[in-house]
Parts: sequence; structure tokens; C-alpha cells
Amino acid sequence: MTVMIAGLLLFLGLHSVRIFGEGLRTASIARFGETAYKAVYSLVSLAGLVLVGQGYGEALADGGMVWDPPAATRHLSLLLVPAAFVLVVAAYVPTGRIKAFVGHPMVLGIGLWALGHLLANGETANVVLFGAFLVWAAFDYAASLARDRRMGTVRRSLGARGDILAITVGLGAALVFIWRLHLWLIGVTPLG
Repeated sequence: MTVMIAGLLLFLGLHSVRIFGEGLRTASIARFGETAYKAVYSLVSLAGLVLVGQGYGEALADGGMVWDPPAATRHLSLLLVPAAFVLVVAAYVPTGRIKAFVGHPMVLGIGLWALGHLLANGETANVVLFGAFLVWAAFDYAASLARDRRMGTVRRSLGARGDILAITVGLGAALVFIWRLHLWLIGVTPLG
């Protein structure tokens, strides 16, 4: 569990700079340049993810249960996670109503993904992993909306194209992931 927690602290800590230290981020970009900042940010993020992956496997093997999810919450997860995929895709397509309405679809999508996984999994390793991502997403989403208010950010929909892409690609990717990729990559199927 220690390796996974270290990875979570590294990955989510780095991704929390804008929440708790916007000035540090701005100063680092000014001092080293945006390209160098992004390169270091990416390498440290990757190192955190590797630690999370390695530590997760070890923590899961150690066992331990926090709760035994009922079937209803597992079914709810199968609704939340595809919605999360749509939100994540919405972050990268032209601004449609989804992106304009939620403001930060990537962060909200990660929060829904984490919540869906918390509802479906009661092992200690899963509760720590997905709980950490859910707490981070809640703080980041609130901080991002507050930053938007301070800066007077207004998002306007550029039409339905972004929404159609987000829904089509997001649900398609979710379907493929749930149907095959989750089993291949993670070793368990979400379909029971």
C-alpha cells in the first residue's frame, strides 16, 4: 500500500499545484519556460502513475475489504463510468453545450469515474485509490470553478458538433473498454 500511496501523493500532488499553488506554477513557467515545465510535469506524472500501478497490484494482493458493494451500486457504476468517458472526451473536442455547462469536463469526468469505481469495489486498495481520485477531483473542480469566477471566464457553446463527438466517441470508447479492454488491461470484467 505504501508504494501506491507514494504514487498517489506524487501524481495527485503534482496535479494539485493549480489548486493550492497557482503562483508556484506561474513562477516555474516564467523561470524555465512552458515547454520545460510541461516536460518535467509529464515525467513526474508518469513516475507517479507507474508507482500507483505497481503499488495497486501489491495492495490488492494484500487483500482487505472495507465494504461489500451490493449489486445495485455495481449497476450504477455502469452508468457513471460511461458518462465519465463522455465528459473526458468533451474536454478535447470543440466546445459544445456539455463543455460550456460543466466548465471543466475532464476533472468532473475523473470524479465520476472514481465514484463509479468506489461504488463497485470494496477492497481496501480500491477504496484508497478511487477515494483519493474522487477527493482530488472534488477539490480541483471547486478550485477551477472559483478560478473561472475570479477571471470572469465564460464558455459559450460553438454548436452541437462538440457534443455529438463527445457522446459518440465517449460512449463508443466506454463500450469497448467495458466489453473488452478492462479485462485485458486490469484483469477483471466490469460486467461480472
